[in-house]
Amino acid sequence: MQGIIFDFNGTLFFDSHMHYEAWRLYSKKLRGYEFSDKEMREKMFGRTNADIIEYAIGKKPSKEMVIKLAKEKESMYRDMCRKDRKNMALAPGAENFLDFLKNNNIPRTIATMSEWDNVEFYIKEFNLGKWFDIEKIVYSNGKIPGKPAPDIYKIAAKNLNLDPKDCIVVEDAISGINAAYNAGIGMIIAIASIEDDSLYSSIPHVKQIIHNFDEIDKKLFKRIY
Repeated sequence: MQGIIFDFNGTLFFDSHMHYEAWRLYSKKLRGYEFSDKEMREKMFGRTNADIIEYAIGKKPSKEMVIKLAKEKESMYRDMCRKDRKNMALAPGAENFLDFLKNNNIPRTIATMSEWDNVEFYIKEFNLGKWFDIEKIVYSNGKIPGKPAPDIYKIAAKNLNLDPKDCIVVEDAISGINAAYNAGIGMIIAIASIEDDSLYSSIPHVKQIIHNFDEIDKKLFKRIY
């Protein structure tokens, strides 16, 4: 493998529980009752806010409605993050692994369905510029289809000047795993940050299940100098 692409939420940052809580509260506001665990897994993770809101209200929302509701929900989520300072850290082993990638000039980027307000928050909170070219990060800009569409991972690979087949993707969401597969990614690693390993073990295109980044074999990479 020549490069690596990371999902962010639930992957580099174990924040899925906060997204769960924020969307539970917000889905109750939108439709009168909360998303179930199954709905969260199938309809929320890896999807755009527009997709989630459309599902919650049962009809296609206006662009103005999406902007308003998404900003409210994401502001709620960021407030939760700020109040949970002890957990405002990158995933276990992530910093050491990112240092390895940087020190060995291995192409890397992030492909997240978070919108820019959240991405900007992460950049500042985690000093992501230390490891990533911010210009190469792919995020939900209102034009990229949500996962499991392959677009986000195709764009990320292109930003690294690599063929998708030469890239590793690390993902926690089923929709994201399917997006990586649909994009022709060469190796998909699932990180079980909140789900049980059994969720991933039956997916043939998942080549490894990890719980922290120390478990990724560094010999997978063709080092580029």
